[in-house]
Parts: sequence; C-alpha cells; structure tokens
Amino acid sequence: MTAAEAAAEPVGDPGALGDPGAVGTPATVGTSATVGTSATVGTPHISAAPGDFAPLVLMPGDPRRARRIAETVLEDARLVTEVRGVLGYTGTYRGVPMSVLASGMGIPSVSIYATELFRHYGVRRIVRVGTAGALSTSVALRDVVIASAAHTDSSVSRLLVDGVTLSLAASYRSLRAAVDAAGTVEREDRHGPDAPRGRAGSGGGSGGGSGGSERPAVHIGPVFSSDHFYLDRPAVLDALERRGTLAVEMEAAGLYAVAAAEGGEALAVLTVSDHVRTGEALSAADRETGFDRAVRIAAAALLPDG
Repeated sequence: MTAAEAAAEPVGDPGALGDPGAVGTPATVGTSATVGTSATVGTPHISAAPGDFAPLVLMPGDPRRARRIAETVLEDARLVTEVRGVLGYTGTYRGVPMSVLASGMGIPSVSIYATELFRHYGVRRIVRVGTAGALSTSVALRDVVIASAAHTDSSVSRLLVDGVTLSLAASYRSLRAAVDAAGTVEREDRHGPDAPRGRAGSGGGSGGGSGGSERPAVHIGPVFSSDHFYLDRPAVLDALERRGTLAVEMEAAGLYAVAAAEGGEALAVLTVSDHVRTGEALSAADRETGFDRAVRIAAAALLPDG
C-alpha cells in the first residue's frame, strides 16, 4: 500500500459486507457454515476450519479487494474467515481450487497471516497482489511490477538465522510462472485468447512493454519493502534506485521471509498506483482497473502448470 492509496481509502468497516461503498455484489459470494470464532476453530487470527483453504492463495492487503477477487475472479467462492474484518474466501480458478485472504498492511501483519496459512492450513504457494509506488523513472503508473526480490529496512531479514542477513527473494517456480503468465495476459489483451503464445521479457530488470502504446508494461526486478510509511528519506530512495530497485511497498519482504522459514513458495505482483519521483497517483477507480490485470497474472501464475 502507498501513501496516495491510504489518503484515498474510504473510511468504514472493511468487514461490513453490506457497505454500499464496497466494490461488487456481496450476495454473489457464499457464506461458509464453518466461519466462527478462533476459540472453537482455526488460529488466533483465522477462523477457517482445516481444509477450508486451498493450497494456492492470492493475498491482497485490503479486505475489500479480497472480496472483489472472490466475486470477480474465483468461481463458487465461499467465505471461510472474517476475524477482525480480514476476509478470506475459497473457490476455484479455471477449475483449480484457489483461495484469497487479505493480509492487512505491513510486514508484521502479512507475516502473521502467511505463517498461519503455511503452518496450519497446508498452503503451498502465496502470491501477494497489491500496490506499489514507482521508484525508477522507467516504471509508470498502471505498470505491473513482479518482485524478484525484496530489500528492506525491517529486521525480518536478520531474525531467521542468527548472525546472517538473508536474501529475501521470490520462489523461482512462482517467479517464472508469473513472467510466463504476464506474456499470456499481454497477448490476450492485444489480440484475444487465441493469439500465439508469448511471454514477458526480463532484460535490464524489466519486461513486457507498451510497444509505444498506452498499454501498461510489466517489469521484473527488486522492490523495497519499507517499515516506515511516512518517513521521508530521499537519499535512501536515491541509492536504492541506483541499484536497480523498481518500486516501494510494505509487505513483500515479510512474505518472502515467511515462505523461506516455512518451506513455502511466495511472490508479489504489484500494480503501480503512484510515483515517488513525479507525485503522480491513480484515482481509486483507476487503481481497481489496473489491479485486475495484476490479479490475472498472479492467479495464472499460481496454477499447477504455470
């Protein structure tokens, strides 16, 4: 999540399915009878029963986005958890069981939910689908960034192994699948679903491209997961950009650290919602439109055949 997005976020209860300002039609999503309290089932933060989550999980930060994915991307989705208004659903995508669960904001929050999914629910792969602020001048609004690695000012990279600072990287299988999926989405957007197969490139840390058109590009490279939302440190951002960092966000490093600790796979696929250098920012409506493209890439990347 970025500063521009937070400023535009509507105030309200993210767990209130009847909120008239929410995206989608709540009635299209089923309600599971297993949703209850953590005192009787689940973990301290997730009320789902064993088996309620699929092994493949999409993870937006915002509970409203989780609901929107359940309504518009998954088929036959049912609500499996709603503790603290953090919504989780399970359905299918192209016939494959898949779940979506919100993570909240920041490394501590995403670490809690990812750990519980991997450790208690048998989840194998998690793909974060969220927003980021562009850092590099080669990255524009609405572009998609597939995070091959995540630098961070958090201590999470130093906590898992005493005396060692871990490299926090995406799982190779998930990263490769997302690159291939980005090429497929690009082809389908340009020519329809029956066009010849292609894939995004990765030269110079970025791939895909608009080919001179208005179509958003897909970039592959490192991001910076900041532990500080409002702290202004231009020298740090300048140094990161010189070292090839594409964008700034707040969760990928935590997700990658948990995946390494729990033996799972993880990836972040991010929509650029604002630009750190230019101050440009998408409206709330434009963010949702661009977000759909990243979700298509992420969901396709989760599928067994990539």
